[in-house]
Amino acid sequence: MPQALQLKSLITEAGQLELALHEVDVRDPGPDEVLIKVGGTPINPSDLGGLIGMADVSTARASGTAERPVITADVPEKFRAAMAPRVGKALQVGNEGAGEVVAAGDSADAQALVGKTVAVLGGAMYAQYRIARADQCLVLNDGTSARDGASCFVNPLTALGMVETMRLEGHTALLHTAAASNLGQMLVKICLADDVGLVNIVRRDEHVQLLNELGATHVVDSSKDSYLEDLTSALAATGATLGFDAIGGGRTTSDILTCMEMALSAKGGGAGGPYGSTTHKQVYIYGGLSREPTTLNRAYGMAWGIGGWLLPPFLARIGNDAAQALRQRVADEIHTTFASHYTAEVSLAEMLTVDAIQTYARQATGEKYLVNPNKA
Repeated sequence: MPQALQLKSLITEAGQLELALHEVDVRDPGPDEVLIKVGGTPINPSDLGGLIGMADVSTARASGTAERPVITADVPEKFRAAMAPRVGKALQVGNEGAGEVVAAGDSADAQALVGKTVAVLGGAMYAQYRIARADQCLVLNDGTSARDGASCFVNPLTALGMVETMRLEGHTALLHTAAASNLGQMLVKICLADDVGLVNIVRRDEHVQLLNELGATHVVDSSKDSYLEDLTSALAATGATLGFDAIGGGRTTSDILTCMEMALSAKGGGAGGPYGSTTHKQVYIYGGLSREPTTLNRAYGMAWGIGGWLLPPFLARIGNDAAQALRQRVADEIHTTFASHYTAEVSLAEMLTVDAIQTYARQATGEKYLVNPNKA
């Protein structure tokens, strides 16, 4: 049985993260399966939980060889209890990717994919080869490379899912934090195309300019002294009562709800006397850019909600037909609305350097890595 390389993430008994390349068997695909030679797989923020967990990457150090590097980093004592279920278990990581189908099982659906470039959302993508069910694969349109399609699930479907959640839950506009990210730029384009009001929260002047150049109307800089006033004005202008927060920690969620309440009060909408407005305000935390506790200062009445939002439960909620329609929209607009941009393309070995891990662990806007596991 041939072998190929796969990256695995391990938490050791000594409380250390270990990232290393392993030789794994490449088996023949089953009747309804295909074998994909992976040509591109991104490092998304959603990958970092499995990849580095709660390790302190400032302690990262390298060992091994250039061809088989090993990265080790310490897990702080205060986080070790949370990481205990992972101790001694080497995780296969990498949520999504794309590549060429090089072998297939006997079924007609599987055989039809041979030679096609397909994208997959299914984990274990930081590997040279990946077995997947034929019905898990999204066939990319002619002219779409593995690099083009590597990021066609997590960010695009999350952005589309935010807009669909807005519609399902009866809101008419929405808000998004960390809005200059690849995902945030996609959301701007979707909302412009679908005529949906959108409030974008960013942290730098250059991010304001970036989104304005894309056509965004309401971009608020959280580093400005006028942030809360500016946010309230944008919420009043759009009527947004639904927010998606990628930050999670600190006061961000609370400030959003407070400004929503102030915007509703300023417009005289849904006044509820001593209990605030009667219009429901909802914020979903879908990321963890901040590890601080989520702090709530309840200055926004009683008609509010906070919850978590993840892509897989959303896709299960809307059903296969609706999910497939969203996937097809991504495939059709992969070079426009859903185009992704990368800082660098690296091999599996190049992914395991101290500089690389400290860069992608920052989750900084404009520093997105693409991994090509079969890069020479």
